Amino acid sequence: MTSFTVAASDYSLLTDLYQVTMAAAYAGEGLAMLPASFEVTVRRLPRGHTYLVAMGLAQVLDYLSQFCLTPEQIEYLQGLAVFERAPAAFWELLHDSRFQGTVWAVPEGTVVFAQEPLLRIEAPLWQAQWVETFILNTLNYQTLIATRASRLRQLVGDTVALLEFGTRRAFSPQASLWAARAALAAGFNATSNVLAAQQLGVAPTGTMAHSLVMAIATTIGTEQDAFTVFLRYYPDAALLVDTYDTLSAVATLANREAAGELQVQAVRIDSGDLVSLSQKIRQLLPHAKIVASGDLDEAEIRRLLTAGATIDAYGIGTKLVTGDPVNGVYKLVEINGHGVMKRSSGKGTLPGRKQIYRRPSGDYLALADEADVWGTPLLEQVMQDGQPLIPVESVRTIGDRHRSSLSALPPTVQETPQPVVYSPALDALVQQLRSQP
Repeated sequence: MTSFTVAASDYSLLTDLYQVTMAAAYAGEGLAMLPASFEVTVRRLPRGHTYLVAMGLAQVLDYLSQFCLTPEQIEYLQGLAVFERAPAAFWELLHDSRFQGTVWAVPEGTVVFAQEPLLRIEAPLWQAQWVETFILNTLNYQTLIATRASRLRQLVGDTVALLEFGTRRAFSPQASLWAARAALAAGFNATSNVLAAQQLGVAPTGTMAHSLVMAIATTIGTEQDAFTVFLRYYPDAALLVDTYDTLSAVATLANREAAGELQVQAVRIDSGDLVSLSQKIRQLLPHAKIVASGDLDEAEIRRLLTAGATIDAYGIGTKLVTGDPVNGVYKLVEINGHGVMKRSSGKGTLPGRKQIYRRPSGDYLALADEADVWGTPLLEQVMQDGQPLIPVESVRTIGDRHRSSLSALPPTVQETPQPVVYSPALDALVQQLRSQP
């Protein structure tokens, strides 16, 4: 019986069935090895967002560099009824399935906008088709988290700490690692996820749970005894003060601190009127840092700031790692040297391999082979013949890039997306393909 978990060796089969059925059809029609280009773009920004922060490239490159179907995986596919008429050429492809393509991508941490390609795959058609599912899963989720983290950092400024607390609400154990990575790269100070911290080479952060307070209060004596015990082992810890009566707990802590019994470095509040509570806690414990948590998001933190809450750090979990997605799409833009586009209403795509040029006045989207285009090109070649061309970057490096990318844009980008202008050549290709029957 399988444990139903995903190992790295499983990733090549982690795809949607239609990617496999299309690959088989390509093989049967002699199209499988035609050079094809697919691009990942976001048609519309998520609600309330004015930009995106590209994230997830490292995992995409790792996946592509290890892409290889095992004999057991091929045997499983051969046993499916849907492939009863699959051509022999398809199975031959799968037995030599190493990814052979080139990848161009916007470096992680870079700010991008709707209709701009985050990544381009140039590979044999069947391979470029097969890898769509994993690529979208990886880029969409991490880009969502990084974008939210970036906006939260811009909202609270540089002096307030942002702590990633989303592990228990992320959509899977793997997602929790990706969420922590994306949040730290785009502005968060720390994560509570110990495995993520270990893999990223940083120290995890955390406070305490209500269960400790209740357990010690029940077995040893009181809520204050729980605080005494915890501070004995962790003198710099943040004490969770809202298990019973928040202000009563804080007032007693203040009296004990004045009597020299203990020193309170920080407290955390997870419920109640955070504005009023934080203001009163500040009066009682003026030197203690106040950490707030409890289903916080950008809108709620903006409300707290406007209302005068005195909070030094926010622990953000559920609303960071769940919610409205980034609906990135992966679409064919060129096949065998010919630009192609989807023309359906509301879901059209832009044809041709493209490059983004960043200019002070706004981004300029051009065809990749256009010459003499001015501006800073954002898409870089990051893989050749299935081999990565860039090293794995630390979250610090990605964070530095993100701050630089954001600072190069006008402050209005927090409220209004930058305009994206199409080059005459790209516009001409669009018009040409629209006029075809």
